[in-house]
Amino acid sequence: MSVDVTKMPKLGFGMMRLPEKDGELDLEQICKMVDAYLASGMNYFDTAYTYLDGKSEWAIRESLVKRHPRSSFLLADKLPGYKMTSHEDCYRYFKEQQDRCQVDFFDVYLLHWLNGKHYEIAEKYREFEFLEELKKTGKAIKTGFSYHDSADLLDEILTRHPEVDYVQLQINYLDWESSSIQSRRCYETAVKHGKKVIVMEPVKGGALAALPEKAGRLLEKLSLDASQASYAIRFAESLPQVEIVLSGMNTMEQLLDNLACRQPLTEYEQSVLFEAAGLLRNSIAVPCTGCGYCVSGCPKKIHIPEYFRLYNEYKQNPGDGWKIAPVYQNMTASGGGPADCIGCKKCEGSCPQTLPITKFLSDVREAFDDRHS
Repeated sequence: MSVDVTKMPKLGFGMMRLPEKDGELDLEQICKMVDAYLASGMNYFDTAYTYLDGKSEWAIRESLVKRHPRSSFLLADKLPGYKMTSHEDCYRYFKEQQDRCQVDFFDVYLLHWLNGKHYEIAEKYREFEFLEELKKTGKAIKTGFSYHDSADLLDEILTRHPEVDYVQLQINYLDWESSSIQSRRCYETAVKHGKKVIVMEPVKGGALAALPEKAGRLLEKLSLDASQASYAIRFAESLPQVEIVLSGMNTMEQLLDNLACRQPLTEYEQSVLFEAAGLLRNSIAVPCTGCGYCVSGCPKKIHIPEYFRLYNEYKQNPGDGWKIAPVYQNMTASGGGPADCIGCKKCEGSCPQTLPITKFLSDVREAFDDRHS
């Protein structure tokens, strides 16, 4: 892997997972993290209309825009293009985002969550044309789209729309050779078209920060001091065409750890990560990143990612089922559980990973409700 070390680090502050206190966003802690991030010399913040049900853009306004000069940071936001029912909707949503964030322009403005279905909507309502208009009027400096689909479709989109500046891709060492995510192939497609890449999910929703025991021991051979997450961040930062690696940080410790990732991976370190990935693929029952998109539309308010997290923990350590079961029971007592699923599959239509969520919920129910009842 050839890298330009002068490009390190490339850490961007993803505002999708933020610290909470008493069930609400912890603004005091968010402000401290924003200040520490800026003090480190980094300045790229990423949000979206739908993140945290709109609270992410509120947090941007309160912790960043109101407290720091506009020239001191770069702000990226995303149009929920899949919600558009007309070309005019683009203007309405954009104006709402400006008002939420209280900014006149965005440094980077992307179409959010482009895939085959959403690309059809984008073309129907001329969303790429809207992006170009934003650039011409100075309301967006650079444009692009975040992407969850095949490399072949990405090639088609970039061939048709060479005017975009960025592609935001899910890239991590676990998904690098994935036949569904296609991280490597999508990255190489972006490189072929001369596009800079923004990385999302470098730690795969935290899965690469807390490895199963066997995979964790492999990384300990490299260093006893470096965190598991740091290897995932460095993997993404070491890719030459990557300009920004977004991390959704919700503690100061995570922020400081990520900021310390300043060295590109060696070939040996990369080989160890790929070996760990092989072990991981055999141990992760549900490859959920915990983005939470599936939750907001669930009529039964099932907090799906939390159940999948417990289920993965159980599958990796089945002997600890007696410890995990009480946690599961407390969760179901306080809200919707897997047994409440009505099979409407609204969650599956909202999943960037295209997971068969209802099937996995059935597996969770069988593991806990049936075996531990």
